[in-house]
Amino acid sequence: MGLPEERGRSGSGSRGQEEAGAGGRARSWSPPPEVSRSAHVPSLQRYRELHRRSVEEPREFWGDIAKEFYWKTPCPGPFLRYNFDVTKGKIFIEWMKGAITNICYNVLDRNVHEKKLGDKVAFYWEGNEPGETTQITYHELLVQVCQFSNVLRKQGIRKGDRVAIYMPMIPELVVAMLACARIGALHSIVFAGFSSESLCERILDSSCSLLITTDAFYRGEKLVNLKELADEALQKCQEKGFPVRCCIVVKHLGRAELGMGDSPSQSPPIKRPCPGVQISWNQGIDLWWHELMQEAGDECEPEWCDAEDPLFILYTSGSTGKPKGVVHTVGGYMLYVATTFKYVFDFHAADVFWCTADIGWITGHSYVTYGPLANGATSVLFEGIPTYPDASRLWNIVDKYKVTKFYTAPTAIRLLMKFGDEPVTKHSRASLQVLGTVGEPINPEAWLWYHRVVGAQRCPIVDTFWQTETGGHMLTPLPGATPMKPGSATYPFFGVAPAILNESGEELEGEAEGYLVFKQPWPGIMRTVYGNHERFETTYFKKFPGYYVTGDGCRRDQDGYYWITGRIDDMLNVSGHLLSTAEVESALVEHEAVAEAAVVGHPHPVKGECLYCFVTLCDGHNFSPKLTEELKKQIREKIGPIATPDYIQNAPGLPKTRSGKIMRRVLRKIAQNDHDLGDTSTVADPSVISHLFSHRCLTIQ
Repeated sequence: MGLPEERGRSGSGSRGQEEAGAGGRARSWSPPPEVSRSAHVPSLQRYRELHRRSVEEPREFWGDIAKEFYWKTPCPGPFLRYNFDVTKGKIFIEWMKGAITNICYNVLDRNVHEKKLGDKVAFYWEGNEPGETTQITYHELLVQVCQFSNVLRKQGIRKGDRVAIYMPMIPELVVAMLACARIGALHSIVFAGFSSESLCERILDSSCSLLITTDAFYRGEKLVNLKELADEALQKCQEKGFPVRCCIVVKHLGRAELGMGDSPSQSPPIKRPCPGVQISWNQGIDLWWHELMQEAGDECEPEWCDAEDPLFILYTSGSTGKPKGVVHTVGGYMLYVATTFKYVFDFHAADVFWCTADIGWITGHSYVTYGPLANGATSVLFEGIPTYPDASRLWNIVDKYKVTKFYTAPTAIRLLMKFGDEPVTKHSRASLQVLGTVGEPINPEAWLWYHRVVGAQRCPIVDTFWQTETGGHMLTPLPGATPMKPGSATYPFFGVAPAILNESGEELEGEAEGYLVFKQPWPGIMRTVYGNHERFETTYFKKFPGYYVTGDGCRRDQDGYYWITGRIDDMLNVSGHLLSTAEVESALVEHEAVAEAAVVGHPHPVKGECLYCFVTLCDGHNFSPKLTEELKKQIREKIGPIATPDYIQNAPGLPKTRSGKIMRRVLRKIAQNDHDLGDTSTVADPSVISHLFSHRCLTIQ
């Protein structure tokens, strides 16, 4: 898959790079050794030319890329039709409507039969315990997917039906989602860390016909009886008048009983004993995965789908209210995740790629499953956590599989920073070539540690900005081609046309700060909120007609680099001055004692709002009045006196979702001593909340 009109270029990438201080204000720093740019990553000048063409001529640009995929029927009409302006009618986006294809066929059948990659490893699976490993080739994965596709069809699942999947990071999860895609059913994957209530809510919202789950699994030291949670969810569905007729269960912890450890795509028997785990069984509803697979044929004709047919639903939580079922479609999503994966990670056939995200999140959908497989890549699939059995687990896995491209979250980087350099540096990591970050803006200190310690100052870092709703990367460097600035999401990807608006909806030119929006569609954009198109229009298009509104604040610097300043609802208005929480947090974590920080607003009788900061300290540091004054002084120096916090609270832990995102909504409640927290079912460790309440600062209203 090549860029239109782009035929091999070479050269070296890093020019005068810059380090960002608090909030992305750049200052010069000594650049690392230059990194060679791949032959298929364009030069910066060429990249800008191609980007301009992709925005000005999106139909021609993406039409050329579409030729690299299989279409049973080519696009018969307009390649792109859309309306972003709510004042002119219904919002809609159509890429290649009328073209017929199947994404599972493109990522598996073509790789096996046309590209002869059948014997290539698709996934190295690494279980929770070191030593629990297996691998699955493209041919083995295709056979498993065909078998499970036949299982689903035998259970009455047809094109357009919704299937809920509630599983840990095991090979069967990939098999299940690709089988849904093969037969035209929509998968709705619910992260295995979510509660039974969350699962029930998502099943009900999209009227799922069938649930696929697992008996139980370990996450670090913690045993999760997933089947028990699934049963509770199905009982809640029954009570609410929606009985789910079938639940297929993978025997994961009980796999040793099956004697199937050496079978393709079967994880080996669990090494850790699990006494006393009782797996309940609902006769007439529950079915064992392994028994159904034994009876299934290993060939299955794909269901041929329109490019605009829905591929999956993935729920994303807002700060308040009901989760939104983001709908992505077959054709545009396929093009976009395949292209972003190839160029953002500078993919080569010999790479071993590792995205540490759970498939229950959009990052896992796009850059564990669909993007890598569309390129014929080999990936690592990891069931465990970064700190189990110790803080060197990730780097042990990097060396074990000779990982070349590594993609993780700033939260994980900051977590590992607390343990120092030694857990990293005792491993070689010589195979690493490109590092990536995803999920939130990375503070410069974490960026520099990632670059200096993990990447040994030789790996470019791709700091990617995107959302569940965008399907793939939106603002990102290209490795070796784009000069890096720590903390900046850099430039828009091909086809992406960003703008920064003020409160009145006027586009700001040059250096500017305001609302980040996109002016035209890209192939991977969501098409609707499942069952609620009005909510789709209101959330993303109503505030500024004619634009897709990200909900994020953004600053563009003098070089045209984009700096994400945080969610708009994470902006604080202190004495009439807008302050970004991300900017203040960045200043706090530059102090050697601070591992992580979260900042929220608190009502103030004079200033309107003031800053209330939660800080998690690095090992070996103690919270004291002296440290509090040092932190206040640092913020005054980095940002200005207006940003001086009124309150700084020691926070041994912060309330986070199970994907690692800090729940600032909860922190705002704690700061104000408001115990009406609303839904906290997605909090990973609820005990953190009670601890923070009991140790909060004495505040004035």
